[in-house]
Amino acid sequence: MKCAIMQPTYLPWAGYFHLMSTVDTFVFLDDVQFARRSWQQRNRIVLQGREAFLTVPVMSRGKQEQLIYDVVTDETQAWRQEHILKLRHAYGKHPYGNEIIHLIERCYQESGSKLCELNINIISAIKHALHMNAKLLRSSELSADGTKSAYLINICKSVGASHYVSAPGSRQYIEEEALFAVEPLELSYHMFQPFLYPQRNATEFIPYMSIIDLISNVGFERAREYLLESSHVS
Repeated sequence: MKCAIMQPTYLPWAGYFHLMSTVDTFVFLDDVQFARRSWQQRNRIVLQGREAFLTVPVMSRGKQEQLIYDVVTDETQAWRQEHILKLRHAYGKHPYGNEIIHLIERCYQESGSKLCELNINIISAIKHALHMNAKLLRSSELSADGTKSAYLINICKSVGASHYVSAPGSRQYIEEEALFAVEPLELSYHMFQPFLYPQRNATEFIPYMSIIDLISNVGFERAREYLLESSHVS
């Protein structure tokens, strides 16, 4: 059984969902330290032919070392309405723009003030619309402990995984700690290279955007095919 472990990202890019499509169990790593101005609270879209950021404001004063699942969005700012307006401006006239915008808007309405819950709700809704089968879990709800590689290994053990598919960004510390080498747990690294798809209003293809950009341009069915067409592990 294959497992992947990732922090819950805001409006993730296609590679995040591609990783999800390669595993049986996908664990949201929600009980580690929150990093401000990271992908946990922002992502990129194409607006007027250029890359633009959507950033969720969070309450941070006096909370320098809070865990991801503790982070609260700043509801004194009308950021949800602003993000929907930007999404409509960016994708409202795209072939499938309204479908994904309505999905995101529903997630905004159904989510409270916890950033983690918002991100997981959005990811879960997109995953369902893409007909992916991975089981979704949260690390904070599992009986695992440790740090870095040891924690990843213990999470895999707690869910009964025999194969861990790692994001490439974790390769350095995984190889430095060398704990996977002595565990009966297969390790591989996820690889995803975005390739061209019709990108309306962009004079040149802009890669690594939120999956919203892909879905707005080609729809959920073709987006699923796009993800399944790509190679994934090394």
